[in-house]
Amino acid sequence: MEASGSIYIFVCVMLVFLAALKRLSRKTYHNLPPTPFPKLPIIGHLHLIKLPLQRSLHQISLKYGPIFTLQLGVRRVVVVSSPSAVEECFTKNDVVLADRPRSTASNYLSYNYTTLISSPYGDHWRNLRRICALEIFSTSRLNSFKSVRQDEVKILLQKLVQTSRHGFGTVDLKSKFSELSFNIILRMTSGKRYFGVDEDDKEAMEFRELIKEAFMSGGEVLDSLPFLRWIGYKNVEKNMKKLSERLDSFLQGLVDEHRHDKSRNSMIDHLLSLQESQPEYYTDEIIKGLMMVMLLGGTDTSAVTMEWAMAILLNHPRVMDKARVEIDNLVGQERAIEEEDLPKLKYLQNIILETFRLFSSAPLLVPHCSSDDCKIGGYDIPRGTMLLVNAWAIHRDPKLWDDPTSFKPERFDNGDEVESTKLLPFGMGRRSCPGSGLAQRVVGLALGSLIQCFEWQRVGEEDVDLTEGNGFTAPKAEPLVAMCKARGFAHKILSQNS
Repeated sequence: MEASGSIYIFVCVMLVFLAALKRLSRKTYHNLPPTPFPKLPIIGHLHLIKLPLQRSLHQISLKYGPIFTLQLGVRRVVVVSSPSAVEECFTKNDVVLADRPRSTASNYLSYNYTTLISSPYGDHWRNLRRICALEIFSTSRLNSFKSVRQDEVKILLQKLVQTSRHGFGTVDLKSKFSELSFNIILRMTSGKRYFGVDEDDKEAMEFRELIKEAFMSGGEVLDSLPFLRWIGYKNVEKNMKKLSERLDSFLQGLVDEHRHDKSRNSMIDHLLSLQESQPEYYTDEIIKGLMMVMLLGGTDTSAVTMEWAMAILLNHPRVMDKARVEIDNLVGQERAIEEEDLPKLKYLQNIILETFRLFSSAPLLVPHCSSDDCKIGGYDIPRGTMLLVNAWAIHRDPKLWDDPTSFKPERFDNGDEVESTKLLPFGMGRRSCPGSGLAQRVVGLALGSLIQCFEWQRVGEEDVDLTEGNGFTAPKAEPLVAMCKARGFAHKILSQNS
């Protein structure tokens, strides 16, 4: 008993000593951003967090200001929600804040932090950004896949025509937009369609299941409370590892398939041709990582934006009528709208901008991480701090926007470019979304086509519920269902060049 008591005392003394040593070794920061009270042991401020997260953080900022600190388990997080703070983050501190925080999901679903989204700032990331800018998202490369986007939108419209052949028909727009965005990205990357195809297609079924699991993989709780990994919390990490292996095997199969059949026009084909001359840059892992980024980062975001746009237009039929008149005047009723028409359709662009403002698909942007000590708004920001930008709060700030919670596309009528710190649908700085051009083309073409070719009504007399659901892309809580009827000329223009 005495021996065990002595060991217990020794262990306690050592723990106290190590804790004191760690505290002494820490750099002292005299001016940290304000932090809510109380901060509880182990979990920190996790007890204050409610979903949707952007609204919860906004409520905290009303009390503690536009720059504040949270301790989420082991993670220190600084939240900013003002244009001046955003400008300081992504101009003065752009390099320091160009890293990404490590996470369980990034470890397993981004090839150990080597993809464009998850990679730390440095030579590897710059090379990936260069590849994207030149080979994937350049104007010439996007133009080369214009027919894919046009064809997929036409397939959607033709399905809706069939639904409404006897008058107004009911359609689940959420699933239709998801099919559209996934098939566009899949055809651009691999030349295949996996959504809305034969349900007996085993390859398509496998892929759809993999993508569904990837979006539901989670892992955030392990990042805040890593001790849960030791007890195998809900098998989250184990399942994520299995999922990453299955995804990698599937993507490698696509790469190998294209390696033996180079007759297709796809991004895989193009990257494989570059691999032959520059194998050190265009490895299979780089190609698979780029595909993963496009599938997980460029599909749900566009689908969610289109769903929100149609939801709010159904609640504002006069706005939709005004957009339809613009399209009829500038495009006419003899042909379908094309991507080249989009810059001329100013009111349609206003609608899209206003949708980005009110219902951004990245309300907190993608998290950043400080690679060194820096200052934001005069506050000390220690190295290793996660940065969250509450774009949702900035987009609804009454100091920046007149009547900020109302849907008013006319607020963009003056045609001036919106300040980048006020409207942040694609982020800002060197790690802003490289696929913004593609997203704007897809959303503009799809939304304009739906307005041009169909009359739309709500399913009931009540307004569509605009409650936000939970998730990184802030989807609608209730999937959008609407009623549509093809306009008289729709059959004719949709049959052209079939």
